[in-house]
Amino acid sequence: MVRTLIRTSLFAGLFAGALALAPMHASAKEPTNAEGEGNKMEKKGNAEEKAADADKAKAAKMEKKGKDMKAEGKDTKNKPEQAEGEHIQKKGKAKMKAAEARGDAADQMEKSGNKVEKAGVDQKKADEKAAAK
Repeated sequence: MVRTLIRTSLFAGLFAGALALAPMHASAKEPTNAEGEGNKMEKKGNAEEKAADADKAKAAKMEKKGKDMKAEGKDTKNKPEQAEGEHIQKKGKAKMKAAEARGDAADQMEKSGNKVEKAGVDQKKADEKAAAK
């Protein structure tokens, strides 16, 4: 019991001493407003891109369903089913186009966010360089 107490207190003392002697981190400067905005734009662009990819998958599924319905209607000579399949197929194509446009816009937003963030980093470096002189 006494041995365990001595070991524990010795270990805790060494650990606390090591922490006290360790140099503190050079505190990182606060991110500039441009960096913050750039990060927000980039995150929003990533989320939009993910949603656009999900929409593309749904549109492809819808288009395939319409194509299959159209083929089945053609085989069974069922005009209403064939027309409905055509309609669903067209709807799927339109949704695919919209999802691709959304994905392109999201990609552009992400790139803009990167540019804004880079401008903020460059500004911070310039300020640090000016302060050092």
